[in-house]
Amino acid sequence: MENKENTPEKTCYSAEELQFFKELILKKREEAVKSLELLNEAVAGSQNDASDTAPTFKTLEEGSNVLSKEENSRLAARQQKFIKDLDAALIRIENKTYGICRVTGKLIPKERLMIVPHATMTIEAKMQEKKKR
Repeated sequence: MENKENTPEKTCYSAEELQFFKELILKKREEAVKSLELLNEAVAGSQNDASDTAPTFKTLEEGSNVLSKEENSRLAARQQKFIKDLDAALIRIENKTYGICRVTGKLIPKERLMIVPHATMTIEAKMQEKKKR
């Protein structure tokens, strides 16, 4: 079967392979949702608790809280995008187009999909895209 993956005949992953990736993506999605919930709680729950400190320290702590809140907001936005990308990958699995490079039409290697399960391009296509920028 290994030889078959490198031949032009194989243009999509088998039902068993797609099921494996679906389970992998669902697990990663569950972890991402939990992480997003924690980030959202951190953003919503970060109150200024320096009310009983000296004014100088209060100002410094408020600045620190704002930076922390902004960073948590950025991380939450990244996590939301990751979840959206995982959802799109699940749709591609249902459509049986998962793992097919959107640029070259070739299969994305399993090794890449194990690391980046929402990938839509082969490494070669990704490198070509970066060169064009």
